[in-house]
Amino acid sequence: MTDNSDQNKTVSPVVTQSKFGRVLSAFLNSPFAGMTPWIVMGFINGPGRFEEAAAVAFGLSLLIVIGGHKRGSKIKFLEVFDLVYFSSMVLLAQFAAASVLDWLEMWGGEMTNIALVSFALGSILIRQPFTMQYAKESEPEEMWDNPVFIHINYMITWSWVLGFGVGAVAGFYGDAVLQDNNNFWTGWIIGLAGTIFAISFTEFYPEYAVAKEMAKGGEDVVPQSLARLWDWVPIFVIVTGVAGLVTDSTSTVLGIVIIVVGIVIKVAMNALVPDKKKTESRTQGLSPEHQ
Repeated sequence: MTDNSDQNKTVSPVVTQSKFGRVLSAFLNSPFAGMTPWIVMGFINGPGRFEEAAAVAFGLSLLIVIGGHKRGSKIKFLEVFDLVYFSSMVLLAQFAAASVLDWLEMWGGEMTNIALVSFALGSILIRQPFTMQYAKESEPEEMWDNPVFIHINYMITWSWVLGFGVGAVAGFYGDAVLQDNNNFWTGWIIGLAGTIFAISFTEFYPEYAVAKEMAKGGEDVVPQSLARLWDWVPIFVIVTGVAGLVTDSTSTVLGIVIIVVGIVIKVAMNALVPDKKKTESRTQGLSPEHQ
């Protein structure tokens, strides 16, 4: 008779690997993969940390390209840009004079944000939003010329322009006006909020846009409320208050007020914007008249 416990021991690791593989593939096939080195660079860089930040960002860029290639993905323009930019930063960190390194440690975060904003804007100007390459790997070729598919990719690319643009402006204000590139608000919170917004928009908008288009075509589909795009805000506000208290970046009173405001926003959103069942809204769900 077969021992069931032995069977479970041999099967469960396979299931675990399969789940991990699916998660990894989903990550590598999303624009967020190409963004990760930039996010890491922006948050690690600071006084005495430019070399380490550039090296980590370059290493991540290389791992993402190798991981994607091993899973059969094509190399994306963003991934090439990652490698070129961060390899340049690594070389610069190795051979630049001390005064140049000091400047990079002060302004490296803003350089990173501006470089990515420029790349994203450039992809829009040439009518090839960089997210399109990622989207094409998860959608059938007959959908690539679909107006909704194209519109979604333009909007997601614009969200990253906005997200990193906010970080660049906040960082510039902190460095140039406050003379503090490690300021709690301009160096961390505002930039992080911009990044989380872009991530949230990337996840939310495809489903919303397709459901909206289907509803316009007369189908019985109700798009989720746009308020769902801001689901992350209450927790973000609460965490900001906690972080301010833990790091002594805010007064005790201000930190507590921020936490309370986050809780109030959470309660209000739960009451005013009840969660709805997600609609069938992948782009392949478009009916023929929308294609």
